[in-house]
Amino acid sequence: MRLEQVVPWGRSLEEYCRMFDLTETELQSKILDCGGGPASFNAEMTQQDKSVISCDPLYQFSVDEISQRIDETYPVVLNGTEINRDRFVWTTIPSPEKLGQIRMAAMQQFLADFPLGLQQGRYQNESLPDLPFDSQQFDLALCSHFLFLYSDQLSFEFHLASIVEMCRVAAIVRVFPLLVNMTGETSPFLEPVMQKLTAQGYSIQIKQVPYEFQKGGNQLLQISAKG
Repeated sequence: MRLEQVVPWGRSLEEYCRMFDLTETELQSKILDCGGGPASFNAEMTQQDKSVISCDPLYQFSVDEISQRIDETYPVVLNGTEINRDRFVWTTIPSPEKLGQIRMAAMQQFLADFPLGLQQGRYQNESLPDLPFDSQQFDLALCSHFLFLYSDQLSFEFHLASIVEMCRVAAIVRVFPLLVNMTGETSPFLEPVMQKLTAQGYSIQIKQVPYEFQKGGNQLLQISAKG
């Protein structure tokens, strides 16, 4: 992965809790954040003495390199959001300007935590669909704004292999959202992925969540490991 291909965009613990409908009990469990990017989820959870490992190929770069890339792409993303503002729900977040403030605050918190977290192994330069973790090492694996969102760039086979791999390392897997980026359309891979996983013996559930920013993006896919 080249850094110029990356558009860093970070979300907070509060957003993770709503996106993934996380209970207090689940927050106390061992969590893997796949494709975590510059989210402050790990930093905030660590401050509360909770257990999260985040993996993303972004973590191969230095804090200065990531910070520079954030500065380069931040105005581009905000401009795109303004142009497409009718595709979003402006209730909890009232405006593109406020969105920018929230995202930048999360990313700055990540940047402050990243060097120490890298040393401690909380941030790992790993990527789907091949993870270095032990089978059932985690209670819960989360994947935010990656699978399904980029169905126009990532193949069906990649989606299926990635979810099966997350199921290998975690008892429960949750993927959010289920829409293709900026279209409002459900990913064409969702149904065939669910069919394949069901045929392989996994338990599948689509759950409504208390979070909707992209219109219609208020559901997650939950997969429970076999056995």
